[in-house]
Amino acid sequence: MRLAGRTAIVTGSSSGIGRAIALRFAREGANVVVSDIREDPIWSGDDERPTADLITAENGTAVFQQTDVSDAAAVDRLVNRAVDEYGRLDIVVNNAGLVFSSSVLDTSEEDWDRLMDVNLRGQFLSCKRGIRQMMDQEPIGEVRGRVINVASQHGLVGPPDFFAYAVSKGGMIQMTRQLAVDYAKHGIIVNGIAPGRIITGTHPGEVDMTDPVLEYSRSRTPFPRLGRAEDVAGAALFLASDDCSYISGHNLLVDGGWMAY
Repeated sequence: MRLAGRTAIVTGSSSGIGRAIALRFAREGANVVVSDIREDPIWSGDDERPTADLITAENGTAVFQQTDVSDAAAVDRLVNRAVDEYGRLDIVVNNAGLVFSSSVLDTSEEDWDRLMDVNLRGQFLSCKRGIRQMMDQEPIGEVRGRVINVASQHGLVGPPDFFAYAVSKGGMIQMTRQLAVDYAKHGIIVNGIAPGRIITGTHPGEVDMTDPVLEYSRSRTPFPRLGRAEDVAGAALFLASDDCSYISGHNLLVDGGWMAY
């Protein structure tokens, strides 16, 4: 198993992409700290059990820690829980996030602040506290720890009427680069993932592809389907594994070729 004995925090992992990452990591032997604002999944797919319960039912190792990533004290508790339970912290996946669509003129200050609090401040707090813990522990081989930031292809382009969301994701991508440069000498690897259009919480055959948004996304995606949460989980597994030992500061597109088209 590729993550045997490693400990991973996955934020925003009660549902969707984060849930898929947590499940994949556990199936590869990781101890997983499932972190979210709520324990019950919003989008669960086939199984409505909380993520940590599903992992333990599969004989994996997981605990749930309720966390608002915009709250520094809550993030401290999250990292402390991981270390108290499993002795160290090897992987942090920053997946928690908010999304809404609006132009700059239609974005209220309150909406801007809340989105930035979760998407950008939350990643900052999690990286800061996670990297501090990694700096205090012995490396495994060459690596003290790994950070994986789940951004979006929207952080690489100017998607119409996704002003605040795109700005936050662009900031997340730049934070990935900066941290990779600053902490490489300490054996800390930092990478990002930029998903394209990902369908979560439903079966592919149940997706209404006549929806204009999905219809447009499908027309822009060269691969003959839209993405699944498991596609992102596979990318995260690679970045979390020993196979990724000389790759840092990279933003891995998981978009079926959208950004190449």
